[in-house]
Amino acid sequence: MSGVQTLRVADDEGDQRLDRWLKKKFPQLNQIAIEKMCRKGELRVDGARAKPATRIEAGQDIRIPPLPDAVPAPPPRTAAPRDGDAQMIQAAVLWKDEHIIALNKPAGLPSQGGSGQGDRHVDGLSAALTFGYKDKPKLVHRLDKDTSGILLLARTDRVARRLSEAFRARTTRKIYWAAVAGVPSPRMGTVRYGLVKAPGHGRGGEGEKMMAIHPAKVDQTEGAKRATTDYAVLDSLGTRVSWCALVPVTGRTHQLRAHMAELGHPIIGDGKYGGSGQENLGDGWGAQLGGEISRKLHLHARQISFDHPVTGKRITLTAPLPEHMVRTWKTLGWHENDVPADPFEDAP
Repeated sequence: MSGVQTLRVADDEGDQRLDRWLKKKFPQLNQIAIEKMCRKGELRVDGARAKPATRIEAGQDIRIPPLPDAVPAPPPRTAAPRDGDAQMIQAAVLWKDEHIIALNKPAGLPSQGGSGQGDRHVDGLSAALTFGYKDKPKLVHRLDKDTSGILLLARTDRVARRLSEAFRARTTRKIYWAAVAGVPSPRMGTVRYGLVKAPGHGRGGEGEKMMAIHPAKVDQTEGAKRATTDYAVLDSLGTRVSWCALVPVTGRTHQLRAHMAELGHPIIGDGKYGGSGQENLGDGWGAQLGGEISRKLHLHARQISFDHPVTGKRITLTAPLPEHMVRTWKTLGWHENDVPADPFEDAP
């Protein structure tokens, strides 16, 4: 058992959660032990009580109570991805340099592990994306399992922290493409409904669903968070279905899916939020337009723009549509080159 100790956060260790910093320093600690120390006030940051999620900064002093001695851990399992999975994730690389890798994530592939997922997710398969580096790249944001499109991974801890900071500061801009039921009116607008987790979900959170809360009631609703989405209709097939560009100004769970459903225009193929079977606004849209449209979710992270954390250059990347959306676009007579890359640029 160690004694009480005080450690200073190093220059390259700032801007991260206290619990994650502790686990790196003391692998013998688990989340339950850290939460217990926080509840008892034994863990302190610059003398103040702290929570596991407290973000620490370089130069802060962390008081750590006596800890059990570390037990030598068995060698970590570093099972390499199967050849087919390795080839798949490598083929998904859209762009890379010495600091960042951008993937065009396939629909159906989770970003991280969960109940029953095993190692077949982006984080688990990223061991095939080292490209000469010692450590595998790190996820800096996420996409829903059934959402395709651009996903950024950082090749070093320093770049991961800077990219994460850019996402929090909202200097990173993401544009999604979606096919939705009916045609939103007006054809360009902003959704400001708050979001809160609906009660009752699966054992591993796989059944998680968000409920939309009127902006005037967000502050009175426990657990609700404000959320903002910009949308623009790019094209439509009469009043039955439309092609929309969506910008998540905030980054809440299922934000785009829940907001479009709240407008009465759920995303096609979204069984969780009403885009797979019900009647919707328009002239009898129907979920698959006579069976010609895939039942997969029609939501794609099309474009991302960000300031490169090392070079400072503004980077803009565009991801091709997944095959099921390509077929839908062809069926509906929509053409990618007929719309602006960013329809909000010249909007009033």
